[in-house]
Amino acid sequence: MDWQATQAPERQPRLVAQITRMIQNERLSHALLLTGDQGAGKLAVAHFIIQLTLCENPQNVPCETCRPCRLLKSGNHLNVHTVEPDGQFIKRNQIDQLIHELSKTARESGRKFYIVQDAHRMNASSANALLKFLEEPTSEVTAILLTNQPHALLPTIRSRCQQMTLQPVSTDLIKQELVAQNVSDSMASTVSKVAASLEEALALVEEEEFGLARKGVLKLMEALEQGTAHALVHAHEHVIPLLKDKERAERVLDLLLFAYRDIVASKANPGSSSTFPDKNALWEQIAMRSTFEQLTYQLEHIMKARRRLHQNANRTLLMEQLVIELREVNSVV
Repeated sequence: MDWQATQAPERQPRLVAQITRMIQNERLSHALLLTGDQGAGKLAVAHFIIQLTLCENPQNVPCETCRPCRLLKSGNHLNVHTVEPDGQFIKRNQIDQLIHELSKTARESGRKFYIVQDAHRMNASSANALLKFLEEPTSEVTAILLTNQPHALLPTIRSRCQQMTLQPVSTDLIKQELVAQNVSDSMASTVSKVAASLEEALALVEEEEFGLARKGVLKLMEALEQGTAHALVHAHEHVIPLLKDKERAERVLDLLLFAYRDIVASKANPGSSSTFPDKNALWEQIAMRSTFEQLTYQLEHIMKARRRLHQNANRTLLMEQLVIELREVNSVV
């Protein structure tokens, strides 16, 4: 078991403070439903709840050194059970086996816990089996269900759980985690703005096509400074080949949008954080000679191109037209 309790206070400080008070006041519910985006830290929070409850010497956080803490961190505590999808679904036999294990006499002191990961992926049979178990709670067993799709759960399961919603993971935290994993500061800055979760961020870092899209957009920004013809040539060689479908084309437009937002931020608040810090010198140069009205015009054209993309516009023509429109402003500056 990948024990992540120590990450919870940093990822979800408000929720962890609320949970800590509940445990200290012995008001922990028999069933919790932790909801939030992928990467928000649901499993880390679940682990924190369990470790703080079972810890022999808690001081608002688990002591990390007592026997229960050591067992939990090694994944060997016999009072803790985890169920996760077997293939596409969590199946009936998995829930039956869980209930069988929980019915046995505890071999460790303290409360028993079970975690159901991706709880929305229970099939009808397994969901009904768990529901029956939730309807007859025992005082020494706590369920912790994790999901990013709470409405896909049976309403009767949701109603029997105390629901807690995690905040989306912050951009700063994603960047910090990426840099800690030896991702360059410039790439970490970009990915942390684009990705909705740490997992997505890590996937983008490893994706060659994302790196090509980032490079292509930044080179396009440089080419726009050299004239329409130069920018169109670059777009055809390095950007348009990346527009293989709507999703990829949308990503390119989003990166372009972030570039112009960097320029606006540089003009409004020099020294502000940037999606592309490796291009700050260029952003400052463009910001100095551009008005807010001109930058707004360029942002609006990118947004218009994004809307046209979803109206099945030809992606090559769409990018050609956008390059011309973005350059129109530069030509009169």
